[in-house]
Amino acid sequence: MYGAIKESLRKELEEIRNAGLFKDERIIVSQQDAAIKVETGEEVMNFCANNYLGLANHPKLIEFAKEGLDKHGYGMSSVRFIC
Repeated sequence: MYGAIKESLRKELEEIRNAGLFKDERIIVSQQDAAIKVETGEEVMNFCANNYLGLANHPKLIEFAKEGLDKHGYGMSSVRFIC
């Protein structure tokens, strides 16, 4: 049975590739920032994550996050029936 499914998926992927719709995964080899380096050595803009503005590494944001943790602590703050 696995052989039939495997063949069906192979054909589906071939059609996607032939239509020019297949996207190879880019392996990120640098720190997540607004600009990232991929395994080819190319530097590209990072629109694949929530950090596309590069704010996660901004020193002021890190400072404010540390202050918030010191003041308020860390927790999910969810109600009991969700947990």
